[in-house]
Amino acid sequence: MSTFDILVVGSGGGPDETDLSAYLLKPSDTDWKDGVIGLEAGSGVGSLRRILQRDPSLLGNAVYAASEIYSFITCFLISHAHLDHISGLILSAGSLSGCRKRVYASKDALDIVSSAFNDRLWPSLASFDEEDDQHKLLLCPLRFEQRYINIHPSISVLPLPLSHGTASQNRNIPVLSTAFFLRHESTQKEILFFGDVEPDALALTPLNMAVWRTAAPKIPHALAAIFIECSWTAERSDDMLYGHLNPSHLVDELTVLATEVWKIRSHGQSRSPPRKRKKSVAESMPVRSGVHQHAPTYEDLHGVLDGLSVYIIHCKSDFTRDRPIRHIIAEQVNVLVREKGLGARILAIDQGSLIHI
Repeated sequence: MSTFDILVVGSGGGPDETDLSAYLLKPSDTDWKDGVIGLEAGSGVGSLRRILQRDPSLLGNAVYAASEIYSFITCFLISHAHLDHISGLILSAGSLSGCRKRVYASKDALDIVSSAFNDRLWPSLASFDEEDDQHKLLLCPLRFEQRYINIHPSISVLPLPLSHGTASQNRNIPVLSTAFFLRHESTQKEILFFGDVEPDALALTPLNMAVWRTAAPKIPHALAAIFIECSWTAERSDDMLYGHLNPSHLVDELTVLATEVWKIRSHGQSRSPPRKRKKSVAESMPVRSGVHQHAPTYEDLHGVLDGLSVYIIHCKSDFTRDRPIRHIIAEQVNVLVREKGLGARILAIDQGSLIHI
């Protein structure tokens, strides 16, 4: 039985404005009307309306209009404040019915979101004040404190920082994004969702290793699905990535994850089955004992990521190709994963999909 249901409102990374990062998540054992989490908000209710027009049976027996489903949203998680992740949030502010919508993101990201609601670019429809008008978005800063916080009756989140390139006007200023570990409390099952991210090998401030070390003890029993960007095809050179991944860098990052999983299993620290007690990130991280004096071999890493599904998101649109670019990129990633024998299943995500994890 699945733990999470994820409706893909948009999975692209631009420039196609009709298909931008936006996912609606709920526990599988609840109805949509019982509360939905918005993961990113690039595309919005208009995109969902077109999806449901094309596939009225997408949600099974549940018959909801797009506006109804958006009224069920209780909160949004925003990885960073670039337009392809927040444009739907801004445009829909003040027009969505239902409860007041909380917006969780880093303080820096929320300051940027707040600046859009200045009565010039857009009306003043967001506030950090819990006592403010109920029609306004409630901006809730997330702190990178290595602990889970409840954002839904049965789901908690652990945010960790990511590096997403540098400012275009000052290459010494890093642009930060966020990775979210989303945990279903009663089952302790998790998914890992990445905002935009660059490889540690190119980052001014490498931050991915902390995410992989947090994930490694959970794979695959507690954590069996990772959503991660691969914006560009294999032909894209390092100097043109702009804070994103291409297939070779993504597979390098997955190899780092596989190495961390191998180290933990070699030390007998893999979490199987998951414990009911909540654990801090520090408790979850393996102790570095210095036992391994060599890099793992191909045989060491062979099949280490069996049972893990890696969903490719945020692919940049290429209108010159006949095939969807996300399928091309996923195939390129899959070839490299197979060459390394890592064992992970690589999947492209199409707009309008309903994923059960």
